[in-house]
Amino acid sequence: MYIGLSGSGSRRRRGFRRRRRKRWPGIFMLWITAGIGTVSLLLALTAVAATEDKAVEAAANAKAEGDSAWKETEKYSGIYGKGMLLGEAVKKPGVPVVVVDPGHGGEDAGCSVGGISEKDVNLAIAERLCSRLKEMGYQVIMARGDDTYIAKERRVEMANFWQADIYVSIHQNFYEDSSVAGIETWYDGSDASRDSRRLARLLHQEAVSATGGGAREIRDDADFCVTGKTAMPACLIETGFLSNPEERGRLLDPAYQDKLTEGIARGIDLYFNPRTLYLTFDDGPSAENTNAVLDILKAGNIKATFFVVGENVRRNPETARRIVEEGHAIGIHCNSHDYNTLYQSVDSYLEDFEEARRTVLEVTGAETRLFRFPGGSINSYDKEVSDGIIQAMTERGYIYFDWNASLEDAAEKTTPAELVVNGRTTTLGRKKVVLLAHDVVYNTVLCLDELLEQFPEYKMEVLTPDVEPVQFAGQTSD
Repeated sequence: MYIGLSGSGSRRRRGFRRRRRKRWPGIFMLWITAGIGTVSLLLALTAVAATEDKAVEAAANAKAEGDSAWKETEKYSGIYGKGMLLGEAVKKPGVPVVVVDPGHGGEDAGCSVGGISEKDVNLAIAERLCSRLKEMGYQVIMARGDDTYIAKERRVEMANFWQADIYVSIHQNFYEDSSVAGIETWYDGSDASRDSRRLARLLHQEAVSATGGGAREIRDDADFCVTGKTAMPACLIETGFLSNPEERGRLLDPAYQDKLTEGIARGIDLYFNPRTLYLTFDDGPSAENTNAVLDILKAGNIKATFFVVGENVRRNPETARRIVEEGHAIGIHCNSHDYNTLYQSVDSYLEDFEEARRTVLEVTGAETRLFRFPGGSINSYDKEVSDGIIQAMTERGYIYFDWNASLEDAAEKTTPAELVVNGRTTTLGRKKVVLLAHDVVYNTVLCLDELLEQFPEYKMEVLTPDVEPVQFAGQTSD
């Protein structure tokens, strides 16, 4: 009870109550602050837990993917044999992966004659090829490494799983007529996107060249699982006929097998590392012939370089413009193809050149620094003036190109077949070829399709000022 409290005491109690009332808002704020902190803490813990859950889930997924990959490795581990460990196929980015497939195996002997089974010959050649390719720096997967039966579908599945770059299947041939012999190569021509045609041509060409064996057909109608179901360029090469006693003897000879595999390996290397060919045409444009040449080049997705004559550009402006519009390079040959007038002096040459240059610029809109001497930089007409012309043109920033291979199509009465032979033989296997042709010659048009098939080891490019020029002075066989 509070009887007899003094006034001062009463004031003290009221002051306490006032002070207590003043503290309640502060305490309330502390509660709110504490509540917010707790919520923030809970949210933070939830976020951490969610992150951890995602990390755990990602790790689980990665493990599952890894387990799946290892299961695939385990699944195929019985068939790589003496090839590389399949898992290594993904460890060397940028290094091509080649699947070498020794046909048949196990209970599937292939063709057999005189106690010799195709499966054994295939494996012997494939083992040599595998070793040679690995020496050259390629990653190699053997579709089988011993006398085991592996279904064709499984071989294809394996190659596709490892995303191999090419697939090469080794087989032997057989025919009732024992005199038949030679190398025959197959690919699926119905799928141009995989570039199997070029692969088949290279292997066929180089195997024949290395062995001196007979060259049979390159067949584009292969209806085989390994050529049709693979996701990469693929071909099947029949390296000889076991039914031919003489050829069978060669195929069993280790020295011949080495020649054969060296040729196939060289074909594979050229597939991945082609040489360069610059296809060039002089003297055009001609309304009929040049347009026919352009049609063929367009169909083959090939670019060339045209050294044009000013007078012909003025006669056929639409054709000249088409050359430029379709991505070909253009250079100056001359304005008037009159050797006696052109090579009278340095000044006469420069005057003729300038007229042709202005014509090309006006008609096509193309500026060019490339030119080619009519008759080449060394000919019987320009002996007295060639050095002066070269000096004057070089000072003006122009670059001249001669050639180191030719169709010889400027000669009279040369058949299309002869032009193809000339083009092929004069390249001499050089690493860089500037091939001379003339787009105004009708027989050149007739032979062009076949000619372009003769160079699977080359990629075709256009000449540019950055290309080191081929010039007669100081020219070598390289």
